[in-house]
Amino acid sequence: MSSGRRHAGRVFLFFLGVALTGSLPASGLKPDEELLLYPALALPRGGAWEIQVHGLVYEPERRRLLSAGLRRLIGLEEEDMTVEEKAIYRERSSYFLVDNERGKKLSLRVAGMEFKFGTSAANGHFSSVWRWPTNEPAFGSLLGQATNGLLVLNGTVVRAAGRPARLEVHLLGEEGWSVVSDIDDTIKISQVRNRGALLRNTFARPFQPVAGMAEVYRAWEQAAQARFHYVTASPWQLYQPLAAFVSSNGFPGGTFHMKDFRLKDRSVLELFSGPEAYKRRTIDPLLRSFPLRKFVLVGDSGEKDPEIYGRLARAHPAQVRRILIHDVTGDSVEGARYQAAFRGVPRENWQLFRQPGELARSLPER
Repeated sequence: MSSGRRHAGRVFLFFLGVALTGSLPASGLKPDEELLLYPALALPRGGAWEIQVHGLVYEPERRRLLSAGLRRLIGLEEEDMTVEEKAIYRERSSYFLVDNERGKKLSLRVAGMEFKFGTSAANGHFSSVWRWPTNEPAFGSLLGQATNGLLVLNGTVVRAAGRPARLEVHLLGEEGWSVVSDIDDTIKISQVRNRGALLRNTFARPFQPVAGMAEVYRAWEQAAQARFHYVTASPWQLYQPLAAFVSSNGFPGGTFHMKDFRLKDRSVLELFSGPEAYKRRTIDPLLRSFPLRKFVLVGDSGEKDPEIYGRLARAHPAQVRRILIHDVTGDSVEGARYQAAFRGVPRENWQLFRQPGELARSLPER
């Protein structure tokens, strides 16, 4: 058993012994509960748009004891933290310490129509699939409001005293370019290979962008109408600060794909596990859902992105057109690692880069 998983086991046992009891099952949204809607992905299927909806129902909490316990267990020492780091840690750790609300049956009412979210599970998450027939006038009117593939639905939550809600829907055509982008050390400086720095950069420091990557992504969006999918091994609890980072630093909007994690069950072990299996089982369905789209996979050499992407390229050679790896390790492009990772992948389809400026012509025009 690796040291990371032993550490995760201690985290799990600690929180298993702490009273983190959620509310009893209920249907409506209470005044002190929050609804979080993640960006939705929409794909054309059989004369309709299939919209994959995902969200979370929770009650914000401020548990100082648990916050301190989490800090110690992930390896951050309070006496070594600056005042700013302590403040950032309190804000980010709060997302891990909420009361997840199960049994919530909510809907969104938009333009006189009602769309069900499904029922929230023990971890507060819910998911559902909406089908919008393209030949119905009401749906056509809504879809006509989309701009550059983004449809923003502003509605009210049913059984929540008319509380307003906003849902971003990213419409992907059957053809076109999709960019699957890692986050840590690809667009955000994380220092994954240094555990201490990684923890501080994740939990206690302002997120810093990899200079130049936002400009590259925006150029791809403008020149090729590329659509973006941010795939990270970070847990959903960090979605809000990461989404704010993407937006505030000028990266294109897109869908997010993150790890399931809950302090009260064994999914806590996933926080410390490697990204290989998770990323493959996340990216592979994207490729299968859009067999005619062309994909660019962007990652870094700090963990296993070359190996993960190489395997996906061999499984989907007609779709994976580019693999772009941010070199943070200094390994030779002719070395054994990359020759093994990209075995069977055409050499012109993969590239290492140290500076984002090297990617200026990596994505063809539409």
